[in-house]
Amino acid sequence: MKGFLEDANYCIGLLDEGATLADVIDNCIYEHTHTGKRAFYVGDLGKLVKKNIQWQNVMAPIKPFYPVRCNSAPGVLEILGTLGVGFACSSKSEMALVQDLGISPENIIYTNPCKQASQIKYAAKTGINIMICDNDIELKKIARNHPNAKLLLHIATEDITADEEMNMKFGTTLKNCRHLMECAKELGVQIVGVKFHVSGSCKDLQTYIHAISDARCVFDMAEEFGFKMNMLDIGGGFTGSELQLEEVNHVIRPLLDVYFPKESGVNVIAEPGCYYVSSAFTLAVNIIAKKTTEYDKLLPSGVEQARNDDEPVFTYYINDGVYGSFASKLSEKLNTIPEVHKKYKEDEPLFTSSLWGPSCDELDQIVENCLLPELSVGDWLIFDNMGSGTLGEQSAFNDYQRPLIYYMMSFSDWDEMQDAGIASDTLMKNFFFVPSCIQLSPEDRFSTAA
Repeated sequence: MKGFLEDANYCIGLLDEGATLADVIDNCIYEHTHTGKRAFYVGDLGKLVKKNIQWQNVMAPIKPFYPVRCNSAPGVLEILGTLGVGFACSSKSEMALVQDLGISPENIIYTNPCKQASQIKYAAKTGINIMICDNDIELKKIARNHPNAKLLLHIATEDITADEEMNMKFGTTLKNCRHLMECAKELGVQIVGVKFHVSGSCKDLQTYIHAISDARCVFDMAEEFGFKMNMLDIGGGFTGSELQLEEVNHVIRPLLDVYFPKESGVNVIAEPGCYYVSSAFTLAVNIIAKKTTEYDKLLPSGVEQARNDDEPVFTYYINDGVYGSFASKLSEKLNTIPEVHKKYKEDEPLFTSSLWGPSCDELDQIVENCLLPELSVGDWLIFDNMGSGTLGEQSAFNDYQRPLIYYMMSFSDWDEMQDAGIASDTLMKNFFFVPSCIQLSPEDRFSTAA
């Protein structure tokens, strides 16, 4: 079995009924143990298909626009493009990336709230017209560099709890919307809609009610200025949980039906990122160093816990960190726990442990405190739900090797794509068969994303 295709820069392994992702991880670890212990991802692209079906069942007719910065791995972008998902881009490189897949400019929005003039010009040159704006300085910059721009006014939401401070950094007030419309009218810039964003950590779904009501006020205001508004962007914040999706839909659907009914001609879109990719990727990392640590230095400040003084406490260093796949750890809590790959007895003692990245930087702490059996250098740890973050980006740590990506999909998901008529010929060329008894060698490696 050969995994590489001569004319493709990645491959997707088709798993038959006897093969599982766990088998893939086992065999990849076996391979890396013999050829060089490099961190790697296994991505189940079939989960993207399932998530899209779930979205259509719960949220239709709201069209998803996937934020490319969430995960720009080529397999992800091509699958989502084939599924008919739009793309929300925050930079020139992201716009170019999705356009190289043949995505039309109408299915791309430029969402960076602080845009470089050169990148606005690039958007204008390539026909990407829809972009976000929340202040008059940005508005004037857009007017100078993109005369055909169609703006969505980004309004701030009312949720200003500690976790939602970002909402106050970007987004304008209702009062300022009138000023922006006056400026747009003078500059000859089109305003076509409204955008807001509610974080996935927001517990008060009433925030959506306030935001949609505010958006309706902006639409009414626009009529006074003669703007023809036809788009509402309800942002991201979708965690991937079907329950959360249904809860959000239960709250927003009645309001959308009243304020933005189908006959109004307003297209409602959203920007689900983590929703699509978080659960689709599993990360495997290797322990590269180990040492014992004083117990009181390992615990968070103010925490006291009795322990046996003779019990060892371990610090492990792994070959990935916050300057790579765990970059989100710098700004938020890790939403996954490490699992030990090697088999160990149920009654084997567990020891207080911490996990660190390879940079030796004091910021490069991945897990502050967890219980693990005693591990050795060369052992592997598995992290689930790692699809959202830095896949496709270059690390800021010079000596860091980007993890390889192994793409997989079950035959049932592949058949579902074909039956739905959403599997393009170009995409199909990237698939190859993986038998139930997988035996990989370095020459037969079915990964390609370096």
